Amino acid sequence: MTTLDTNLRPPEPASLAVFWRRYKRNRAALLGLALFTIVVLMALSAGIVDPEDPLRRAGPPMTPPFTDWDTPLGTDQMGRDILSGLFYGARISLMIGVVATLISIAIGVLIGALSGYFGGWVDDVLMRITEAFQTIPSFVLLLALVAIMGSQIEWITVAIGIVSWTAPARMVRAEFMSLRGREFVDAARNLGVSNSAIIFKEILPNALPPIIVYASVIMALSILMESALAFLALGDPNYASWGNMIGQGRAVLRSAPYVAVLPGIAIVLTVLSFSLLGEGLNDALNPRQKKQ
Repeated sequence: MTTLDTNLRPPEPASLAVFWRRYKRNRAALLGLALFTIVVLMALSAGIVDPEDPLRRAGPPMTPPFTDWDTPLGTDQMGRDILSGLFYGARISLMIGVVATLISIAIGVLIGALSGYFGGWVDDVLMRITEAFQTIPSFVLLLALVAIMGSQIEWITVAIGIVSWTAPARMVRAEFMSLRGREFVDAARNLGVSNSAIIFKEILPNALPPIIVYASVIMALSILMESALAFLALGDPNYASWGNMIGQGRAVLRSAPYVAVLPGIAIVLTVLSFSLLGEGLNDALNPRQKKQ
């Protein structure tokens, strides 16, 4: 293969074996993967731990942890099983994190790709819209959207995705601006490939690594945002979530701190797992950046 042919080809992605070899070099990233695996297993096994409604009364109110093996982590002020709430809360938190991240990445990729590829007035208009969103603090905008759309878990998830798209949009725009002048893009244009095919089939696959890394940040922020809403009594009370558990435990924080502390620890460890996963993904997908 000639040098010219090589330059006309887009960069080849690393194989799964190479990716894993780079990833496992980071011990902190392995810890993040282990914590994330535990959270996923909790979500999958929630129905096994408690096949009934996690919001039902499971024992006497305010039972301390490790005093009744029917409710090993105790009960809250309404007699609900805290262990069951933690397992079902993992399911809700992962659902919110994944769906909100997909929504924000989809919006960000679309706006960033169009802006970075076409440039000119398209870039000016889309970046002004992005800047308008960024002038409003994300949580303030989230409060406004929840007030308009309602506090159902579905609308909360959509609202979190809507307020989180600006950073991915700017990242995709920067990647597209650096890649749109590459030889393999010029070759595709000369062959008569449409703009949409160039954007989504030629450039986007090569612009994804930093977006995949940043997705872990969005997932962590999504869980924190839902928890903050629930702490302010704006969450969906029909679901057992960690945020709802903390919000309801606020009233008994002095007499029974475990009601709020245990779900708080679960949130901290889950957010930490996403942070460490993102670090590991960055090392695996951008090995040169680590060497610099």
